[in-house]
Amino acid sequence: MKLKDIINKIFWHPDYNKEDYEIIILHRGGKDNKKSINLEDIKLEGNFIIYYDSYIPLHRVLAIRNKKTGELIYSKY
Repeated sequence: MKLKDIINKIFWHPDYNKEDYEIIILHRGGKDNKKSINLEDIKLEGNFIIYYDSYIPLHRVLAIRNKKTGELIYSKY
């Protein structure tokens, strides 16, 4: 399943709650060059994640994790 499809599924499928998930992105200058963002704080537009005023390309997404269980539902690792 493509990354975009996974994000849309979390946003729209009734079995998922976007508040339970975080997205980990490549963020130069951050600790270990990574940054965690709550999925509820983003919007998806084309091939970008919009986080406040920042447009983050999908290729910078490293992982999507369930914050409660720690389960990785997407990973580039």
